[in-house]
This record gives sequence, C-alpha cells and structure tokens, in this order.
Amino acid sequence: MSMSASPSTSGAKSFREKRSSHLIVLWAILLTLTLAVFLLRFQRLSELPPGLYFDEGIHGADALQVLRGEHRVFFAHEDDGLEGMIAYTIALTTTFLGRTLLAVRLPTALASAGTVFVVFWLGQLLFGRDERGQSTPWRGLIVGGVGAGLMAVSIGQTIIGREALRANFLPLLLSLSLALLWWGWPRSAGISASSGAHVGAASADRNAGSKRRSVWWRIALAGVCAGLLPYSYIAARFTPFLFLFFGLSLLLPIGRCESDRKSIKGKSGPLKRNAKWIGIFLGTAALVATPIVLHFALHPEDFFSRSGLLWIFHPTYSKGEPLRAFLENIWVHLLVFGIRGDTNWQYNFGDRPMLGLGEALFFWFGLCMAAWHWRRPAYRLLLLWLGIMILPAVLARDFTPPPNTLRMFGAGPAIYLLTGVGIWQAFHILRKGCLALPSHAGRFFRESGFWLALALGAVVAVWILVQGFSTHRTYFREWATTPKFHKDYYGEWASAADILNTQPHAEDLVYLLPYRFIRNHGFEYLYQGETPALVFHVGTTELAHNVESALSAVENLSTVGVVDWDDEQSWSGDGDENLVALLDKYGKISESEEFDRFRIHFFTDISLDRPWSLHEHVEPLSVHYDGGISLIGLALGRGKTQLSALRPLILESDDSLWLLLHWKTAPGLEINYAISLRLHNAEGAIVYQKDVNLLSKEDTTTGGWTPEEPVDTISNMTVPTDIAPGDYELRLIVYDPRTLKPTVELGVWEAELTLAQLRVAATR
Repeated sequence: MSMSASPSTSGAKSFREKRSSHLIVLWAILLTLTLAVFLLRFQRLSELPPGLYFDEGIHGADALQVLRGEHRVFFAHEDDGLEGMIAYTIALTTTFLGRTLLAVRLPTALASAGTVFVVFWLGQLLFGRDERGQSTPWRGLIVGGVGAGLMAVSIGQTIIGREALRANFLPLLLSLSLALLWWGWPRSAGISASSGAHVGAASADRNAGSKRRSVWWRIALAGVCAGLLPYSYIAARFTPFLFLFFGLSLLLPIGRCESDRKSIKGKSGPLKRNAKWIGIFLGTAALVATPIVLHFALHPEDFFSRSGLLWIFHPTYSKGEPLRAFLENIWVHLLVFGIRGDTNWQYNFGDRPMLGLGEALFFWFGLCMAAWHWRRPAYRLLLLWLGIMILPAVLARDFTPPPNTLRMFGAGPAIYLLTGVGIWQAFHILRKGCLALPSHAGRFFRESGFWLALALGAVVAVWILVQGFSTHRTYFREWATTPKFHKDYYGEWASAADILNTQPHAEDLVYLLPYRFIRNHGFEYLYQGETPALVFHVGTTELAHNVESALSAVENLSTVGVVDWDDEQSWSGDGDENLVALLDKYGKISESEEFDRFRIHFFTDISLDRPWSLHEHVEPLSVHYDGGISLIGLALGRGKTQLSALRPLILESDDSLWLLLHWKTAPGLEINYAISLRLHNAEGAIVYQKDVNLLSKEDTTTGGWTPEEPVDTISNMTVPTDIAPGDYELRLIVYDPRTLKPTVELGVWEAELTLAQLRVAATR
C-alpha cells in the first residue's frame, strides 16, 4: 500500500528544490562572470594594449618614485596632479613582476574584475528582500546578475578595465563600501524602509545583542573603503554627497510612509539609535582619509588644479554662454544611454553608446520604476548614486568633445543595476498581467512562477553571453588589429624600450629619443638598460641647448644613437628630424639600424666646443596684427642647413622643413593663438595645411607670454609625397582656435602672410 506525502513534507521538499535551484543558478552566474572577466580583462593583458597611454606612463613613473622611497599621497605634475593609490598598487606589482606592461595594468584590471562581483553581491543585498522584509532571492539574483553581467561584457568597461587608469578603483571602493554598510547595519538600529524592511535585513535572524557585537567590523570596513576613495580618482570627491544625502534620507522623516511613522512613534530618534554605527563609519573613514585631506589643506592648489582646468563654466569652454554649455553637456551625456557614446578611443570603441538600444530601454524603465518607488531605500540609493556620480562628467569639459564616460565611471554600478531593475520590473508586471487571465491560464502562471523566473534568468544569461562574445570579437579582432590601436597606445615607445633593453651596455654611448607634444613616461618605466637613454622635447626652441647640456655632462662620450620614429604624424614622432639635424650638424653619422617601427642613427665625432643651435640667424620681419601679436623674425631650413626666405626654396616631395618664428605680444593679450601653415599652388588652391598652437619654450600659450618680450616657436612641415612638381607659396594665418577667427595684418588688412616661395622638384 503506497502512502502519499503529507502537505508539510511536500512543502518542505518543494522549498528544498527551489533553494537548490537558486544555488545552482547562483553558482552558474558566478562561473559565467568569472569566465567573462578572465577573457575580457586578463586575456593577453601583458601585450594588449601594446604600449602605455601617457596617463599610464605617468602612473608607472610615479610607482618608480615609490620604489625609490619617495612617498606621497598626491603626485603633483606641472599644472596637474594624480591621486596616489594607483602608484602604490603598481609599485607592489612591479616588485613581483618587474617593470612590465602586465605590472602596470594588473592592479586596475583586478579592480575592474572585482567591481563586477561586488555589483553582483550588492544587487542581491539591495533587492534580496521586499518592502515587508521577506526574502525575494530571485529578484536579487536577477537584478544583481544583470547588473554585473552587463558590466562584465561592456565594451567601454573592457577597454578602460584593461588600462592602468585610476578611475577603475572608484566604482570598486564605492560599491564595496555601500555593500558593507547595507550588509552590516544592525536591524536593531531601527532605520527602516517604507514598509518596515530594515536596511540591515540581511542579518535579521540574529538577536540585537549579538548583532551589536558582530557587525561593527563590517561598518568599520565600509568606512575604510569610503576613506580610501579620495586616493582613487578626482570624481570620488562627489561621493561624500552620496553618503550624506542617502544617510539623511534614512534618518529624517523623508521617504517614510504613514505605517513607519506610527511604528517609531514614542521611540528614541533614529539619529540617537544609530549614533554608534554612524560614529564607527565616519570615524574610520576620516582616519583613513586624513593624510590626503591634510595634504589638500596645506596645498589647496593641488585640490583645485585639475578641476579648475575642466570647469564647464570656464570661459574657454562655455564661450560666454555657461548655461547653454551646461545644458549641452547634460544632453550629450544622456545620449550615452542608447544613442551615441564617447568618441575617445581610449575609453570606447568608436562612438558606441554605453548601453545598447535594448539595454537602454530597460535602463530608462528601471529609472522610472525607481523614481516611482523612491520611498524604498534601495531605489532611492540608486537614484542618488546615478544623479550625484554623473555630475563629474556634466560639470567638466576640455578640448575633446563630450561625452566623457571616464568621468561618469563612478555611476557605472548604479546604471547597470537600474537596467537589472528594469528587466525584473518588466517581468513582474508581465507576470501580474498573466495571473489576471482566465482561470486555466492564470492558474498555470501561478503554479509556474518559479520556472518562469528560472526561464527569465536563462534568457538574460544567454543575452549577456552573446554580448560577451561580441565584445571579445570587437576588442581582439576589430580594435586590436588596427594600426590606430598601436598608434593610440604609443606602441613605438614600448617597442623602443624592449629593443634597447636587449642592447649590450656601452659606456661611451647615449641614446636620444624625441617627443613632440606630450612626454610619454611609459618609456621611463619600461626601459631598464644600463646605457643612458634621454628623452627630449623636440617642439621647443631650447632643443639645441638642452641636448648640448645633456651630452656635455656625459663622461667618455663617443657615440650618440638618435631614435628616428617611422610615423611622422604621431605625437611622439613629429619633429624628430630636428634632433637628427642637430646631431648631423655637430657630429658625423656612422651607421643606421632599422627596426620595426623606428630606426636608430649613430653619430660619432660629437663637437661640444661651441654652443649648439639649429639656426644661425633670424631674418627680421615687421608684421603687426590687429589682435595684439606681432611676427618680428623668421628662420627656416631643411635638416642641418638653414635656408633663406628671400630666395625660392628648392625642395623635393617628402622633404621636411623647420620654421622658427620670432613673436612679440602686446599688453593685455588674453587670446591663445594658433597658426595655420599652408601651401598654395600657382592657381591659389591649398594643397597642404598644418595647424599648431603657438607655445613658448615653457609650453605657455600666447595669453601667458610676457608682453613686449620676444618669444620663439618652432614648427615642422613635410612636403606631401603626392604633390606635383612646380611653384608654390608657403603662407601663414594667425587665428583664435576657439572661434576660428583670424587676426589681420595692420595696414594691409589681410589674414594671409606669404613666408616663402617654394619650388618642388621632381623626385630623383
């Protein structure tokens, strides 16, 4: 005789099956996230990207300072500065891995990967219980899984996560601090959600006394993470507002429904009940943050240097219309949600939006649902998080067009979790509608709720996996295989370091490496050879003096190796012919070695018994512009040979010409001028154009020059290889790059000035 199971036994079995299924899905998500972050964050990290972007190179150079015992919390660099956390983490990995690309990038790659798992945990903490405090594990699993999954496979998160950018620490520390607070805040402290669910509901089964003894360390750890935030990235300076506003929303009556007010009536105030935990959190945060806070108090210029340069209301960026600039910034940053993203290839691939169209629809729906349920702390936290941490992006601007997803990086976890909220809420509304169907259909959906949630999880998992494969293909097959990828990450500098590291040491040899605009400190970090390798700015008129001084300080010097980059258009290579010309003028070339992306010219018989100069004299000019700047002299030449602008210049295609221009500015000049060098053919058509900003030897723009004191600038132009033989005119235009308005010559009232006549001969 068979016996059927009792209802209680059947219910317990059903509960165990559901719990077992939940655990299986949980571990499946963790396994998927692990696979995704490994393939997208760590695969070939030691070789891709192929070089160090200039920000990464500076972090590497700062790490070398740390290893030399030069400790600081903030590393000042000229008119800018960087928080110190990334330098210390790179110093740690360098100790074990050596001065390699992997050592530079591993700390931030680990931070990016860690953020994915913390967001998964945070999503479950925030939404693992409903407004009545009852367990809703599937909601937490879906919201956290979607948020973490989309973050793991995002192309923007992948690109930035594989770079040594200090912004990677911000979402990790912020998410971890909030998760620890939510996990550890005691239920007995009495802060409640709109219908009685406490913020610390994850530990609801412990009694109040045990809770007080066991959770203080979680609050303290949350404070440590919050205190570390100022050491991570400049946008972290907005996080205190997030903690403040969210904390006030819990302590004050705002956001509470009538049942909450009645439940706490007659009890001590929430501030008094939570004073101990607030004190632990704020005390540990303040203790950890004290060193950098003291540094900024003693050096306020370091605090405002970068933010002052990026302020959206600065006249340089607002162009006299601050409100319009601010609204435009808001608009372009809203477009990243489904329309158009960052155009900077160091932060994004092309201009792909931060969220695809499908993801964006769920994000906007989740945002609306969060606003609808704003009284509930979890939703209110995400709304405040998004609104506050997007401000660093909308309040900042520079010469690159917005949006800038790096500056809104701290809002990333909230964005992806809101997308998960949108997916869950859409499923919840759809299921409620199905439950209202006629009896048979409604009963089916009531009895299949568990399996429907499981099916939703499967669909979301497949969706994320498909996006993961797409991101992998985009990065490793489309982006990493293009010449632009190697160029944008200054791969030539890493190649030079690798090759020079393998060269035998020579006591009488010095290597010289040129750069044009921004020094790439990646070479300084990667180069470990014993032979001196000196890096020089070739875009300054002080080049000859600087090289002469450096070589004069070398004992037993007999040979100088000059690196000559292949790519004339790269930031590092433009103008390197000036360095070659100098050594050719004051030495004798003995041989050249060809490498993949550059060549090295070796010079001997170096003459150091007379002052070095690229030019011998300056031809006087008297060109006064109505904009308060005057051109008072000119020198030009090809290589080591100076030419005269009074006679036609005989050149061949691909010849390089250097131009030294002698300037003077009037008092009160505030415009930072640029020049446009143009070649016109016999018919007057433009066949070549090059635009550069006017910079003094100290890299100061014209608005900062001392009035009436002469200033030299040097520029280079290369005759195009496809130009036809014939006669041409080299003309100059001085203009304001903000408005593109040229200044005109007084008395002539023309913008164009003819500098020289050129005759391009047929290539032999």
